Amino acid sequence: MALPKLSLAAGALLHLLSAVNAYPGRPVTSSTLVERADQLLPEYDYIVVGGGTSGLTVADRLTENGKYTVLVLERGVFRNDSFVTTVSSGFWGLFDPTLTFAFDSTPQEALNNRTFIVRGGMILGGSSGVNGMQVVRGQREDYDRWGQYFGRNSGWSWNSLLPYFRKAWNFHPPSKELVKQFDIKYDTKYWGSTSNVHASFPTMHFPSLKTVMSAWKDIPGVKYPADSGSGETGAYWHPASVDPSVMLRSFARPGHWDGIADQRTNYHTLTGQRVLKVQFDNHKRATGVVFVPANARDQSEARTVKAKREVILATGTIHTPQILQASGIGPQKLLKKANITVVVDLPGVGANFQDQPFQVGASFNFTNFPFHPDLNDKFSNATFIAEADAEFAANRTGPHTIASGNAGSWLSLPVIAPKTWQDIARRYEAQDPAKYLPKDTDPRVVAGYRAQQKALAKAMRSRDSAIYNFFLRGAQDEGSIVFLHPTSRGTVYIRPEDPYFSPPEVDYRALSNPIDVDILVEFTRFTRRYFTETRLKELAPVELAPGKDVQTAEQIAQWVRANMNPTCFHPVGTAAMMPQHLGGVVDEKLLVYGVKGLSVVDASIMPDLPGSYTYQTVYAVAEKAADLIKARA
Repeated sequence: MALPKLSLAAGALLHLLSAVNAYPGRPVTSSTLVERADQLLPEYDYIVVGGGTSGLTVADRLTENGKYTVLVLERGVFRNDSFVTTVSSGFWGLFDPTLTFAFDSTPQEALNNRTFIVRGGMILGGSSGVNGMQVVRGQREDYDRWGQYFGRNSGWSWNSLLPYFRKAWNFHPPSKELVKQFDIKYDTKYWGSTSNVHASFPTMHFPSLKTVMSAWKDIPGVKYPADSGSGETGAYWHPASVDPSVMLRSFARPGHWDGIADQRTNYHTLTGQRVLKVQFDNHKRATGVVFVPANARDQSEARTVKAKREVILATGTIHTPQILQASGIGPQKLLKKANITVVVDLPGVGANFQDQPFQVGASFNFTNFPFHPDLNDKFSNATFIAEADAEFAANRTGPHTIASGNAGSWLSLPVIAPKTWQDIARRYEAQDPAKYLPKDTDPRVVAGYRAQQKALAKAMRSRDSAIYNFFLRGAQDEGSIVFLHPTSRGTVYIRPEDPYFSPPEVDYRALSNPIDVDILVEFTRFTRRYFTETRLKELAPVELAPGKDVQTAEQIAQWVRANMNPTCFHPVGTAAMMPQHLGGVVDEKLLVYGVKGLSVVDASIMPDLPGSYTYQTVYAVAEKAADLIKARA
């Protein structure tokens, strides 16, 4: 989720949240919540660790037929206040410490030794309750690539996932007025209409978006797909995860939990609990989990609960590898250093860590800007704010129906770097993969990255695989750019001195592969062309960053190292779905190698990033995971 470049005083923020959330929305039933750990059953068919986007989706699907008992253990708590439900601007909950986990990464050597906040949702509903609500789907080639790591007959591909994208979302088209005014394209065949998770459009767009979106026509090779969900590159409008009937955030908790448990006696949820590890019997079958209250600092209050059929990890890319490693599944050297009994030596657990960097290209301010209102009016124009507040309170329409934005471009390397893309792909493909991974990386992980390297080099040469994303906000100043497919790989490892209670050590290893720097130099050059060589030049754009004095490749690279943020909060890959000999952690059925009765269903299984934000794909993976689990029941 790329965050808009906004500044907002605390008082204005509180005013905004109170104004746009005055409508109570739908009543929420919480009878599914078990109040205390001692009220749990001694055994459930399934234990889902993590009540976030994927966990609640899977739990809903496993309990709907009434055959199986399911327990969801969630570290966060139930929250339904304005920091969660507010649509306007979309992401305020990310900065509420009671709704997220947040801790520092390791210093990033290539980014001038800066550290960065590792952050994610920690409430019932997970990151889907605090993200920017942008519903963006990757390209067909992304999902086909995942399956190709297993061979031609894989069960993972664009065609196999499309039904789950449809199942995951209830699509609401934009109004006829907006379609006509902004030339919005959509095609309902790529969407479903039955899910309780909604994808919809705001009731208005800022007028400058018509011009900045049309400017992509002036760039050779940029297409306008028939729908944002068609799996193509290009410039397009996409929905947000908003329930238009109440104009509130639509996320995993109201979509897959609210109102369910009072009808399903087979479904229990216990919040405020930290799962420390998975337990195994002598046959390496997962038998249950050990957990403590979320605020515990030792194991004195530890409890166990058993799983008859399966333990399902859904704690995300940061915490799933921590639980696996703390359970004895991971790199042997690391586990021995932490005095943890090795159950399975799986070196890929915690390796292959990826995220999408932003603040990676030029930004501009239009000095001839005849468009009003714009995004900045929403925060600095008192008259406009009052009118927007009144309109939303009266009709649930207007500027406050805009989340983080609904438009942008997702472009390939040949389009953004027409003179250098072949050379970049050639040099990347020729690299020794071990050279840019951590020292002493296990040969199996190196082999896996070699397979990724070949696949990603192919993607670099393809016009149907996106690497560059420009996220448009409808503002006088624009420049929110995301690097969709970095080649650098990081790690997420337990701290041997405190594997259970300290946050894991997160190393993005940003720009550790120099090819990323070469690509980001091209990002800046391309973005300059977009503003100065298209119809946008009529708006008299003035470069804000990196600035007209930053011209050479090395100057741009220095600026990137000083300004880039390595995370959009889109982490993937630390429990990769790849063959075991390629450093994989789970197989195509999402079962962990070397043990029985343990699966992973969250973003950590993605072997590499989709050419989009990860949110929509997590839902599709979870829907498919639920069917895989039921098929082996």
